[in-house]
Amino acid sequence: MIKLQDGPLTLFESALYKTMSAVVETSDAVIIVDPCWLPHEVEEIRQYVDALAGNRPKYMLFTHSDYDHIIGYGAFPDAAVIASAALADKTEADKEAIREQIRDFEHSYYLERDYEIAYPVVTHRAEADGQVLDLGHSSNSGDGTRLTFYLSPGHNDDGIYTVIEPIGLLFAGDYWSDLEFPYIYFSSTEYEASITKLDTILAKHAITRLIPGHGNSTTDQTEMKRRQQADFAYIAAMREAVRAGDQATIDGLIEGCKFPRNMRKFHRGNQTLFERELKGSGHSGS
Repeated sequence: MIKLQDGPLTLFESALYKTMSAVVETSDAVIIVDPCWLPHEVEEIRQYVDALAGNRPKYMLFTHSDYDHIIGYGAFPDAAVIASAALADKTEADKEAIREQIRDFEHSYYLERDYEIAYPVVTHRAEADGQVLDLGHSSNSGDGTRLTFYLSPGHNDDGIYTVIEPIGLLFAGDYWSDLEFPYIYFSSTEYEASITKLDTILAKHAITRLIPGHGNSTTDQTEMKRRQQADFAYIAAMREAVRAGDQATIDGLIEGCKFPRNMRKFHRGNQTLFERELKGSGHSGS
């Protein structure tokens, strides 16, 4: 599964949807990001972490609550959990709906795991842009592991971006992918507001690598900005084409995408969301 090893960072790529999990090793902690998908993949990550951690505390960072990103939660019972307050505060009905998605996935492919399917219990809550979590005793002197959070609703309602310093890693969740156009389940306007935050993050932090939830990471800030602008352009074009009722233009927005048979359904889902927003019945308008 190992896609990349670069100093303290190891990236694991799932066979499904090119989903990225990560392990970050610092002097203070071992941080596991979105461990997923298949049972043997989660087990590979778990074994890697167990061999690496030693006496250091383990933390699991969840970028958002989509079931594919939290599916490995139960494999790390000794890890403290870092996630947004919105992820932590979902209703019991919403949590159960996500657990049901995992069960449906498991039953669809006859999968079995050696841990219980559960929704994460959050230890450290990210509640506001710029909130900081220092890990380890050395953080008080300014040279330890520091996590800074930025809320990122839009894709869904509970995403966060996380900057890990002093390494300069930016974990983006399901944003800024080089493989996917914006998948918008919650709000297109909040999605736009969230991707705007890249400017603030790049200005305030020395970002060395951006890691999306699906697709390839990048160390090139020009490429980071290109992805941001491509996402802005997709949203603007979709909104205008939906407003005009121009189905041909809508269909053409994903020409050239790598996996059109699957991606088309997410594109259609976006169209439905934009139509609902423009009619004023959705979460947000245009």
